[in-house]
Amino acid sequence: MKTLLPSIAVLIGAIALGTPVGRPAEAASHGQKGTPSAGMMAQHMVSPGLMMPSMDAERGKKLFASKGCVVCHSINGVGGEDAPPLDASTMPMPMSPFEFSAKMWRGAEAMVALQREELGEPIELSGQDLADIVAFVHHAEVQKEFSDADIPPRVKDLMGHMGGEEMHEKGAGHKNDGKKD
Repeated sequence: MKTLLPSIAVLIGAIALGTPVGRPAEAASHGQKGTPSAGMMAQHMVSPGLMMPSMDAERGKKLFASKGCVVCHSINGVGGEDAPPLDASTMPMPMSPFEFSAKMWRGAEAMVALQREELGEPIELSGQDLADIVAFVHHAEVQKEFSDADIPPRVKDLMGHMGGEEMHEKGAGHKNDGKKD
């Protein structure tokens, strides 16, 4: 156990810095025949049978907008105000991606209810999608590039029509232009 704790600390620190840890995953390490998929090669073995996915903040930026996270959450003032903003400047550093996921889990019931209400259905995320979104919400430099232009038209439409016509006309509850007054 004594050797495990430093390993966990190194892993968490490396994740926060975006540094690959461990060795590339190999299908043979799981007793599988054949060549590992491209997705598996981008992941890193951290323990027998467990891999850490690569974390891509640029892909996370696209997913944050396209999956609809931006409807309720904002980054640097771009997005919704119905849920906490996810600016990198407000995130604890370093933060384990598992702690971020645990925070999401604690709010899952309310998030799913809002997603059904505002998006029509819950957001579907793969483990890789979540890893990339976690990377984005912790990456101040990539967040600086995030703007209204990153939000797909169908998501903008959802943002513009939430809360009825009165809220739509006033723009209440959502900021989707990213401009400072």
